[in-house]
Amino acid sequence: MKKVVLIAVFFGLVVGGFNSTLAQDTNVWKNLADVTYKISEDNFGELYVPVFSDNAKKLEGKVVEADGYIIPFEGMFKPEHIILSSLPLAECFFCGSGGPETVMEVMLSTPIKYTSKRVKVKGKLTLNSADPEKLMYILTDATLVE
Repeated sequence: MKKVVLIAVFFGLVVGGFNSTLAQDTNVWKNLADVTYKISEDNFGELYVPVFSDNAKKLEGKVVEADGYIIPFEGMFKPEHIILSSLPLAECFFCGSGGPETVMEVMLSTPIKYTSKRVKVKGKLTLNSADPEKLMYILTDATLVE
């Protein structure tokens, strides 16, 4: 009887852990979308500082997967440092109606080639509310998920 209980507990942990990881991977943009802003000032005037939700804070420092579109900046594409948008180019933060929560900087450990197709990357998430020169979401040590 103890073996049956142990097997059931082990199975529950494995399946539960898998579902938890899967949910995190597929909902990363949803979790990151839940952000508000406070107005602050620096030497150049007012700026909006992100205030991250508890769900986003739980992801900080964790390895996550994010899928989206590479934003091509003419003459500035760096295959090891890309901007990823959860939205297609016409709707992205820089070109359309998306907000700053729909894009992230991705620092790749291995350079990739530009494509207009959707890609998936995996890396360690950093939340940035201190450096206005960078995006508020940054993936480091990232790799392309095949």
